[in-house]
Amino acid sequence: MRKVLAILSASCALLLLPSLAFAAEGPANGELQLVADTIWVLFTGFLVFWMNAGFALLESGFCRKKNAVNLLAKNFIVFAITTLLFYAVGFGLMYGNGTDVVGMTGWFVPNNAELFRALHWTGVPVYAKFFFQLGFAGVATTIVSGAVAERIHYAAFLVFSVLMSAIIYPVVGHWVWGGGFLAASGMLDFAGSSVVHSVGGWAALAGIILLRPRIGKYGRDGAPKAIPGHNMTSATLGTFILWLGWFGFNPGSVMAARPEAISHVVLTTNLAAAAGAVVGTLYTWLRLGKPDLGLTCNGCLAGLVAITAPCAFVSGPSALLIGALGGVIVVEGVLLFDRLRLDDPVGATSVHLLNGIFGTLCVGLFGNVEIAKSVAGAKLESNGLLLGGGAAQLGIQAQGVLVVALFAFGASSAAWWFLRATMGIRVPPEAEEIGLDQSEMGMEAYPDDMPRAALLSSEP
Repeated sequence: MRKVLAILSASCALLLLPSLAFAAEGPANGELQLVADTIWVLFTGFLVFWMNAGFALLESGFCRKKNAVNLLAKNFIVFAITTLLFYAVGFGLMYGNGTDVVGMTGWFVPNNAELFRALHWTGVPVYAKFFFQLGFAGVATTIVSGAVAERIHYAAFLVFSVLMSAIIYPVVGHWVWGGGFLAASGMLDFAGSSVVHSVGGWAALAGIILLRPRIGKYGRDGAPKAIPGHNMTSATLGTFILWLGWFGFNPGSVMAARPEAISHVVLTTNLAAAAGAVVGTLYTWLRLGKPDLGLTCNGCLAGLVAITAPCAFVSGPSALLIGALGGVIVVEGVLLFDRLRLDDPVGATSVHLLNGIFGTLCVGLFGNVEIAKSVAGAKLESNGLLLGGGAAQLGIQAQGVLVVALFAFGASSAAWWFLRATMGIRVPPEAEEIGLDQSEMGMEAYPDDMPRAALLSSEP
């Protein structure tokens, strides 16, 4: 334990030394600031990368043990696929110079900042910019994995991941972050409530609709039946990892080692997460009669998703309220999707889609002009509606939500439909019954279970 603490202390010192030197020597020493900025962006990129582990543990824990290997495999391979496709095509489509609709330069990420003028606001090297943004692309794609779990062909999911990381996500990203028409209209999404989370959520919803529910999820009367996850320890640990990763996701989006700015974003991010967890727990207790660990975890994640867009534009008290409302939204979302017979084993649509939309609107509800300027250097049309500033920014945000919804859901539906018509997307009923680990992967997560059960049954 002492060695771990020593390593962490040394890492923090390495991060802080360039900034301290810069503060002591003055603005003339811009190279030290660039070093600090680059280390910060890469460090937070590593945290975002680690979120893949969180998603893998969360999704596999929320599903049955007969599908655990399949969930783990999907979450692992998604980031590898995304790395290759985002490097070859996606980053250029998203941030390359081009039109208001799509980037048209920067394939295979050449080390030339002039090809990516949309990212001129941060001075770190091109490769650091790419690595940090790659993590976001991976998150958007892996959101889909849990929502379509326990009944999708492994190969079909991999092909969809290619389309998601190469086309669907980058195109929306260009509109908002790459100098596209939504950015020109004044839409603000600091770290991706819309660009990352709602895009992943819309893609997940399209897949859920075309896949249809798992066998046994709904009775003949349409009433949902609980299908418990097999490992809540795994799911809880995954949530903690995601909570940690969000301190890379949101503060890292400052993309510079600016102490006041990243401290503000850390504060709002953590407050929203905590409020989402507490209110999600209490609201579930009141609504359903018992607290539910799964909804506690998802309440935390809902708060994090909701604060992702406005984290650099709102105050601490506003962040608390945003997280608290996110905790309510996720519970009602899970119940709503069940009433609609939309089977989402991990609640991804309630967490990422509904709270991605809500978080984007929160910029127009709670945004503070002075905070936006000092923390993010961004211009709000006015203070948020709930701060007495009128509905100007809220209208811009709502327009952005609608445009993203139409494209992300439409393009994802077309992709899923094409895959269903060509290679098929749903496993046969018998494969679903025995589990995707045996039918699709040829292995089990817990292979000792069966021999032990056989041994016990053979005893006199």
